Amino acid sequence: MNRRELLQNVSLMLGGTIVGGSIFSLQGCKTDQAVNKLFTQSQVDLMMEIAETILPKTSTPGAKDAKVGDFMSIFVLDCYTPADQAIFLAGLKDVDAQASKKFGASFLKLTAPQRTELLTELDKLQKDHHDKKAGDAPEHYFRMMKQAAVLGFFTSEEGATKALRYIQVPGKYDGNLPYKKGDRAWAT
Repeated sequence: MNRRELLQNVSLMLGGTIVGGSIFSLQGCKTDQAVNKLFTQSQVDLMMEIAETILPKTSTPGAKDAKVGDFMSIFVLDCYTPADQAIFLAGLKDVDAQASKKFGASFLKLTAPQRTELLTELDKLQKDHHDKKAGDAPEHYFRMMKQAAVLGFFTSEEGATKALRYIQVPGKYDGNLPYKKGDRAWAT
């Protein structure tokens, strides 16, 4: 055995003990693991279902296909202020509370029509809040959720290439391109 083979074997053994220790530990048994510093997996699942209700799968992919809940968890952590993060987190709890109050079950256990009805009511509340709020007052949590879901979907590969028209390297700029009713918008 030469020196190179010896180093490779030692590296494999050490790597196996480090990786194996975390794989076989009981950490995988937790039901509500942290996804990042802000969200748990159950909260990401809730965001995924909220986004899918806003942007459901039709002839084009839906929010679940684009993994929008995962995007939202990163986006809120990285881009929102701590005050907005707190509003967003409280909003997730309120969505479940409103679902329980109205339908007697958590949001994840509601049927698709019930989810749509609940989110439609929340959308009306956020519009009223937005129209009446002072200039620097915080946004309603559902407005934040809706914006993050739409941003996450239309900037994803699925949203940009399958829901919108997409050309990787567009040609010349044409400001007078003909538009036919029913044409998809351009992603690029």
